[in-house]
Amino acid sequence: MSERKVALVTGANKGIGRGAAAELAALGMTVLVGARDPRRGAAAVAELRGDVHAVTLDVADAATAREAAKWIDERFGRLDVLINNAGISGSGQVNPEDATDQIPSTVELDLVRKVFETNVFGVISVTNAMLPLLRRSAAPRIVNVSSHAASVTLASDPDGPMAALLPSAAYSPSKSALCALTVQYANELRKDGFRVNAVAPGFVDTDANNHTGFLTVAQGAAVLVRLATIGDDGPTGGFFSEEGPLPW
Repeated sequence: MSERKVALVTGANKGIGRGAAAELAALGMTVLVGARDPRRGAAAVAELRGDVHAVTLDVADAATAREAAKWIDERFGRLDVLINNAGISGSGQVNPEDATDQIPSTVELDLVRKVFETNVFGVISVTNAMLPLLRRSAAPRIVNVSSHAASVTLASDPDGPMAALLPSAAYSPSKSALCALTVQYANELRKDGFRVNAVAPGFVDTDANNHTGFLTVAQGAAVLVRLATIGDDGPTGGFFSEEGPLPW
């Protein structure tokens, strides 16, 4: 069994996930770079420094989550940190058409289902597959990557920071659901020493926003790493940005 702490980051071949993987490796952890495409995972590992390894993992495919868990078990014997970072955007606007008659068109349900499949159900699939490994850790940590857009409090304020966002029936609700899911896992696992939290990295310069974000990947990854490495006196069941707690 590895003496280093072992961390799995999903969707870690690029963007915020890759930034978190790099920082965790710099802290001396063994880092598993989860990626749907094994070639992209291998390419990312080749460019990262430290004890890093690629693992094929499509969060929307429960079979790959189980296979990844089996590989981690055989290779490392446990898991100390799980960062559920993989996600997709997909606006799923409430009214996707610019209708002049002001009658809302139907939400594209297939798109909404696809977004929830990755952003919510994928987190459940991966987390449940990894729980037996996390239970072997002396200090298990789970970090779910959400968004400021998940905050119903912020989104419902017509004069608030989210007011300029387009209405969304897919991405924002999926991240709200992820926050609610985080609380349920935290409540269930608190007695076992787990710390389970949701984080909002902020508007980071990534492919997801066509590189329009104003934060660097390192800045966005900072809150992921902070919550992944908190002590036993740290929070659980919370929602945080780098500046501190966020409203639900």
